[in-house]
Amino acid sequence: MAQEAWSDICVQCVELLANVPLSVLLVTFAATFTGFLVLVYATLYAVAPVPRKPYPEEKRYRTLTKDGAITEPQELPCWQDTLNAKKRAGRILDDPSVEEPELFLSLVVPAYNEEDRLGGMLEEAVNYLERMYGTVTSSTPNGAGSGVAEETLRQRKLANGHANGSATYRPVHDNKGWEIIIVSDGSKDKTEETAFTFARDHQLSLHPKGYSGPWTPGTQEGVHIPPGTIRVVTLTENRGKGGAVTHGMRHVRGQYVVFADADGASKFEDLGKLVAACQGVEDAQGRGVAVGSRAHMVGSEAVVKRSKLRNFLMHSFHFILRLLTPSKTATIKDTQCGFKLFTRASLPYIIPFMHSEGWIFDVEMLMLAEFAGIPVAEVPVGWREVMGSKLNVVRDSVGMAWGLAVLRAAWLLGIYQRT
Repeated sequence: MAQEAWSDICVQCVELLANVPLSVLLVTFAATFTGFLVLVYATLYAVAPVPRKPYPEEKRYRTLTKDGAITEPQELPCWQDTLNAKKRAGRILDDPSVEEPELFLSLVVPAYNEEDRLGGMLEEAVNYLERMYGTVTSSTPNGAGSGVAEETLRQRKLANGHANGSATYRPVHDNKGWEIIIVSDGSKDKTEETAFTFARDHQLSLHPKGYSGPWTPGTQEGVHIPPGTIRVVTLTENRGKGGAVTHGMRHVRGQYVVFADADGASKFEDLGKLVAACQGVEDAQGRGVAVGSRAHMVGSEAVVKRSKLRNFLMHSFHFILRLLTPSKTATIKDTQCGFKLFTRASLPYIIPFMHSEGWIFDVEMLMLAEFAGIPVAEVPVGWREVMGSKLNVVRDSVGMAWGLAVLRAAWLLGIYQRT
């Protein structure tokens, strides 16, 4: 009986629809479809992340004086604020060039509760930076390994050459000068104290004791560093890795800018490969990006030893990435390696338009580079698993997939715009 009743209802519905004019059906369908799109847009608008503006105290930094004392908070230089002052609402700057660099390379290190791992990472970083771009050099600064070894002392000075973004883009004073900006992302432990202790040890002593790191497990003599080369920026509230990196990159002074994870998993000695690759693809405006990649390690012991679940989630994420990202970004085999280098001239096309502050921020950076026509090079780098990761494989994999979908949809539907 119940089946017959439902059959009668269906027949009546078909007869009723048959008597409705076609124009009314089309209008009804169009209105329903439009309502659905409006609902999707409104929902996406509500869930798409909007980064908060930095607090005034977050635009300051502390460093060490010559005698090793911690300075009072000082104003950070901010190239983005300078650009914003020239920009009119709703317009893209015709010439988004930034001030001339003051040094060759800036390193941004996002750090959240990294007191146990930060020292080793900094040791490997300053050893390379001071040797290649510091007061004493013994090999070619681009890391290519060519040329005759030299040792020359130099004085730090302001940059010369023309502003980034011009066709006459030139390197900074023979590729010299470096800085490290450690962005403490609302850390609750002694991350900042660790940074200052490290800086003090290497600044005051001509022969500092080295810290062991992932790539240098044995303690060796450290390198003496000039005062003020390590700056510590404190975020009042945790923003996430992407938010910390973006914040630090607004305040860099270098011609080249690299960010690296605080755990030291990426081999810092491979920075020279990134610089050389970036120089090889830079356009006439001096724009370029070099992406550290672990894709060559697929099938290696380090990857094989991971759990089947982690490898499954990794391959699933890469598949979703290829589906959802623009064509050139989709060709990058490893978007998530925390070792990426940018020319200063490329920053105004990427950093002001960043929205993602979580793990997926790397993809947005690469998408923005593609939108702006900035050339990108992918470079194989050394990488090691380091204990103490804050990544929850299942939760963060799902979160990254969701974040990627929201990110791509927000850019496609115009919720995010480069204005």
